[in-house]
Amino acid sequence: MLPLNLRVNIYKIPFMSVKHPIVAVTGSSGAGTTSVKAAFEQIFRREGIVPAIIEGDCFHRYNRHEMDNIVAAAEKEGRNVTHFGPEGNLFEELEALFREYSEFGTGKRRYYIHNEEEAAQHGSPRGSLTPWEQLSENTDLLFYEGLHGGVVTDTVNVAQYVDLLIGVAPIINLEWIQKIHRDKAVRGYSAEDATHLILSRMYDYTHYITPQFSRTDVNFQRVPTVDTANPFAALEIPTNDQSYTIIHISNLKKINVDFHYLLEMLGGSFMSSPNTIVVPSGKNLFAMQIIMRPLIHVLMEKREKAARQ
Repeated sequence: MLPLNLRVNIYKIPFMSVKHPIVAVTGSSGAGTTSVKAAFEQIFRREGIVPAIIEGDCFHRYNRHEMDNIVAAAEKEGRNVTHFGPEGNLFEELEALFREYSEFGTGKRRYYIHNEEEAAQHGSPRGSLTPWEQLSENTDLLFYEGLHGGVVTDTVNVAQYVDLLIGVAPIINLEWIQKIHRDKAVRGYSAEDATHLILSRMYDYTHYITPQFSRTDVNFQRVPTVDTANPFAALEIPTNDQSYTIIHISNLKKINVDFHYLLEMLGGSFMSSPNTIVVPSGKNLFAMQIIMRPLIHVLMEKREKAARQ
């Protein structure tokens, strides 16, 4: 078993909420945040942690039918309303959830129904939003996965409540390839429809998505080693065997990683800067677990200690 107290050390600085910690994974549509969520779910099972899992899509302002109508009306006026920006989302409600959970370990969530499987699970039609519901009591932490875990605007600051903020930001051409292929396979979009959606989101993407990656504690960025010069014509998504993942520890005041240990554990990896390691993408999830599991362990230790006081 990985010696949790040796491989990753967190300096003794206060977290946002010791009793009710919040972990957020943030990334654009098609970035791969769902895979990171799966890695954390494995950590939670191994550590016996009960998380309150929040899917960021539940803070969309409109259901799918309403959003289609809003977008069409805005385009006639020469505007774009997207799921990346404030017009398409409930940023205030997201901030309120993070604030309430950090203080009391409670809050409300709902679900956005993406497909028929989720429709059967929740008893709501595809593209709908379920009613708000109270989070289960006695959860150990809140885990958010979605578009806006570190969003900050003139009126909202979600990032201030997050104890551990992880960014997932593949190189942009790869992100677009993944987005186009997913929309074609899952949502039945044509390549032209998916491309139009990408272009319509560019303003909100640059103002509300990418700035978050300057607030993260660690970023994971997959970079393909094959030609992705024209992502709109790519026939296949580059595989993990055709990619490297750049892991950048941006907050060394919070996280002090034993990079020498990572180099030993992750064959084929190398350092590209004093706080950045590059690993074969096939070992990406393993690297996440090596780095993140001790951090989660420390959050739980601090929580248990605070509960005893």
